[in-house]
Amino acid sequence: MKFRPLHDRLLVRRVEEDTKTAGGIIIPDTAKEKPMEGVVVEAGPGSRDDRGKLVPLDVKAGDRILFGKWSGTEVKIEGEDYLIMNESDVMGVVETSTSAKKAA
Repeated sequence: MKFRPLHDRLLVRRVEEDTKTAGGIIIPDTAKEKPMEGVVVEAGPGSRDDRGKLVPLDVKAGDRILFGKWSGTEVKIEGEDYLIMNESDVMGVVETSTSAKKAA
């Protein structure tokens, strides 16, 4: 099954955080908070402005993003957990050092 978000919506897979702290303490599942970082799996075409012109999204599939703790709607597609959220819920794109070097 293929899922295609509409308008300015994104399909996001959460990125799992480490289960150990820097000091080596293992955090049980019940005490962990849900990660606020994810990877965009699919992105909609964009939203429409007042004149009906399509405004493309700033994020694309494959981007690693940060979002609010309570952002999006949790869904399960083919047994995997995802979030569906609007682009406005995204706080920013996380760039790795290799992608930052390419941009310079």
